[in-house]
Amino acid sequence: MNSQRAVAITRWTITSLALAGIVLVYSRWLHVNPTTVALTLVLLILVLAAKFSLRYAVGASIVAAGCFNFFFLPPVDTFTISDPQNWLALLTFLATGVIGSRLSQRARDEAEDARARQREIEILFTLSRELLQAENVAALVNTLPSVIAGVSSAESVALFLLQGDRLYQSGQRATSTIDAVHLRQIALTLNGPETVPGDEIRIPLRSGVRPRGLLMLRGVTLSEGSFQAMGGLVSIALDRVEALENVAKSEAAKESERLRTLLLDSITHELRTPLTSIKGAATTLLSNDNISEADRLELLTIVDEESDRLNRLVSQAVEMAQLEANEVHMTFAPMSMEEAIGRAREACAHVEQMHPLQVSLPPLPPVMADIEVVIKVLCNLLENAAKYSAEGSPIFVSAVHEGDEVLTSVADRGIGIPSDEQPLIFDRLYRARSQGGTIPGTGMGLAISRAIVEAHGGKITVTSQPGHGSVFTFSLPVVEI
Repeated sequence: MNSQRAVAITRWTITSLALAGIVLVYSRWLHVNPTTVALTLVLLILVLAAKFSLRYAVGASIVAAGCFNFFFLPPVDTFTISDPQNWLALLTFLATGVIGSRLSQRARDEAEDARARQREIEILFTLSRELLQAENVAALVNTLPSVIAGVSSAESVALFLLQGDRLYQSGQRATSTIDAVHLRQIALTLNGPETVPGDEIRIPLRSGVRPRGLLMLRGVTLSEGSFQAMGGLVSIALDRVEALENVAKSEAAKESERLRTLLLDSITHELRTPLTSIKGAATTLLSNDNISEADRLELLTIVDEESDRLNRLVSQAVEMAQLEANEVHMTFAPMSMEEAIGRAREACAHVEQMHPLQVSLPPLPPVMADIEVVIKVLCNLLENAAKYSAEGSPIFVSAVHEGDEVLTSVADRGIGIPSDEQPLIFDRLYRARSQGGTIPGTGMGLAISRAIVEAHGGKITVTSQPGHGSVFTFSLPVVEI
């Protein structure tokens, strides 16, 4: 109130000084004809109308007409009007003030309205850009109130969703009601933005014609159209992220079904070979009573080896399922890589029957890991190297301490892996295109190895050159001292 009064006093003072200055200059120093004086006064009135408002222009018009009559129209120094044209001058001053102030006020109103529209468009644009960044419903609904409060400078924002009667709020001032039943009733019946006592705006959220919630804001002033647009943007954003989630779920279901089919096909194919060998050996033993002891022992050995192979296949399938369901419990403790490699050699002794194994291990610090699953990783890599290498070719195992990790490598001189397939070989059930049909395997060993290594906070990589061999390297964290 005091500031408005000070502005009014200042404007009246400026108006008075401007009129006094014009009269003083033209009456004392610059002796010009009355027309020049009248034009100068009209120009002042136009300036006042444009910069101030109507009352200042009208007041200045009346005073200017009096001053013009008293100081410049004959008889001078009297308020007598001897010529009808003097009345025309007075009316001109008044008309100029009124028309000029109206036009200037209209221009100011239109400019203010344009600035308000620009601000609202900027708010809606910024809001739409922020809403497009969300990729799932949970992230959107949790951040949406704070995002709207940030872009619109609202004191508080609340989002109520009919699905689950969930309420999300942001800001210092609470909404007028947080009763879920009341909010549900408002969301179902409200057709457009509504202003309630306490400067609260309620905006219905709809998906087509179906109500889906309510948006409530406090301390923000926008046009009704902007509030409707804001509600539309929020509804579209919710529809968008729900559609994305549905697509992702659909794709995940398709991928899961595809992998399940691949797993069944792969396991069926891999099971058929040992089952055929076991069936053939058992049939021979049962149907031939005159079989020699040496042949009997050989057939029993086949049954034993193929049974072990079956057991490994089933174990890999179970382990893959457990890893995907996060049901594998690991016990992390300081362990020696020398011990893990030694035990892996014992567990995979059949590899050394066909391939000489060369181990190169410098002194290494202990690593934090579950030794049992690390042995599985080493066995998978050793068996993989043996499977894709010619019989009699060597396999190299080495380890080195780098920074806060121990890097362990298994290298072979096998067929190698094409560069375009190297990023894919750690995927579940992936088999190299060139060897997928000729070399037995399920495509689970490397995927299991990667899952185990990553569970330890490490990485597993491959370096390969077709025709020259491959080097698989995995890292494990060193025990912190």
